[in-house]
Amino acid sequence: MKLTRYDRVSSGMIAAFLFLILSTGVAASYWYATRPPREPELIPMELLDLSGGDPDGATEDAFEVESPEELVDDASLAEEVSEEVELQETLDNVVELSDQAAMQLQQVNATGEQNVGNPGSAVGSGRRPLGSGPGSGGLPREQRWYIRYADQSELDEYARQLDHFGIELGALLPVGELVYISKLSTATPAVRRVNTGSNEKRLYMTWRGGERRQADAKLFTKAGIDVGRSEIFHFYPPKVEQLLATLEYNYAKRSAKDIRRTYFVVESKPGGAYELVVTRQTYFR
Repeated sequence: MKLTRYDRVSSGMIAAFLFLILSTGVAASYWYATRPPREPELIPMELLDLSGGDPDGATEDAFEVESPEELVDDASLAEEVSEEVELQETLDNVVELSDQAAMQLQQVNATGEQNVGNPGSAVGSGRRPLGSGPGSGGLPREQRWYIRYADQSELDEYARQLDHFGIELGALLPVGELVYISKLSTATPAVRRVNTGSNEKRLYMTWRGGERRQADAKLFTKAGIDVGRSEIFHFYPPKVEQLLATLEYNYAKRSAKDIRRTYFVVESKPGGAYELVVTRQTYFR
């Protein structure tokens, strides 16, 4: 017996088929091992203004005042009085000697004072709640959130981190002008200027320490702007703010009004991407 041409061709095709299956398996395994992690699912959250209270306030109190009366929308002072006058007309006909002897007499009767107040009530004790500023207690997000970028990263990597999250830098210049820069990882960042920040509704943060303030100044210098000692702001898009709120809640499932501080850190992911991670939290109680 000897190998025929058919045997050689069929064995070659089988070997090629097995090689393709093996290559596909290796490629699938490599993709599974290096695939980007799944984006966290953002839970629907209602944006509430929790910036209120006093650091020495009580955790169970609010600014509302409780009353034993039923709730009334247009409540007023219960002792408010009003004088109501009723006019009672009395006709007294007097016939005298001529046709012109007729007259009317009006009798005025005053009914006296009546209580027309509309007593009502509110909910709460009237004491200052725990927190800072006006409102129902708790700290606002810009006072509650602390985000740390890696100090050892290079300026280019730091710029890529900011671009990844869509963060725009802003500086308030001494001339009263607010200047923004974006696309920070490019050779020349994009610049825009405004004369007022009244229309700015985004969450913004400033530096509380570290060496990143100098890095921001270098990014402005790359855009051709000397900020000097001007205040530098980080403006976060609403999507990233929602992500931060979701990560904060998922960390310990605690209400935002109970949280004093939430600390985030920026970490690298495979493929040159970055993610925000909560490292710890502190609470009022």
